[in-house]
Amino acid sequence: MLKADHPNAGLAGWLDGLNRLVAEQAARGVAATPASVRDSMAAMTRNLVTRSPALPWVGDATVPADGGPVPVRLYDPAPETRKPVCLFFHGGGHLAGSVAVYDPICRKLAEASGRLVVSVDYRLAPEHPYPRGLEDCLAVARHLWPLLEAEGRRVERRLSLAGDSGGGTLAATVSAVAQDDPDLTIERQVLIYPSLDYTLDHPSVEENGHGYLLETPRIRWYFDHYFQDGPAPDAERRRAASPLYMTISERLPETLVITAGFCPLRDEGLAYVKRLEAAGVPVRHVPFADMIHAYLNLEDLVPEACAETYRVVGEFLAR
Repeated sequence: MLKADHPNAGLAGWLDGLNRLVAEQAARGVAATPASVRDSMAAMTRNLVTRSPALPWVGDATVPADGGPVPVRLYDPAPETRKPVCLFFHGGGHLAGSVAVYDPICRKLAEASGRLVVSVDYRLAPEHPYPRGLEDCLAVARHLWPLLEAEGRRVERRLSLAGDSGGGTLAATVSAVAQDDPDLTIERQVLIYPSLDYTLDHPSVEENGHGYLLETPRIRWYFDHYFQDGPAPDAERRRAASPLYMTISERLPETLVITAGFCPLRDEGLAYVKRLEAAGVPVRHVPFADMIHAYLNLEDLVPEACAETYRVVGEFLAR
């Protein structure tokens, strides 16, 4: 089942309050700004993701890139043991989110998977429009092993990618690039309610586009900030930048796609799964039929769904 009759009961009261606030702000003519959206996402996550497990070793570092050093945070769940690595790209519409905001989520990902997690603080729009953030993610992927050696981490040279929402876009794009890069080998990728089609050409965009936290006008607003002046017409750039329309071959990594029933991005995740299946790529789709977009950032409201998500992701990465 892709969608339940109603969102999870734990979300109902919170969504009612959020939708009243959104309506009140609209009536007063309050307009979103990048700063206000960043603050809102940070506060939401801080208030509703209150379990942050302790890990034996967590450290900050930087990775060289053409646009300047890229900050990363490393989460090592077993410092004395060699383990594979998972590179994590946070969500936030390419405009919000950060390593600090996603710290508890990355801790739980490391705890669940046993992998060393590397969280990337890539540059954000509108200050740094497309493709600056993507360039940072690619730079980290390509310079990861020297970094981990310099940091003294005990790892196996086996790399997976993970990302939620806009971070899922980045993960899927890095995987697409790696198909033709013999120096960049991706073992697996985890895409959590990912944004995979910048053209927004799927039914769930309208079906779930109002009243469930991530609303369609806000998605378009994110994308307008992300895609600015470029050499090609905007519609062409957006389609070319969409992982759903990139070349998909059997060289893509084994993939786990998690969708939420009341998420406007649900159907593009399903379309991506079908393309991978057609290309012979091992892929698993796990739907959370009564969830909304960004539910991992709402963990205290839906703890069972989040626990199951970390279990599924951890099991997939630990195989």
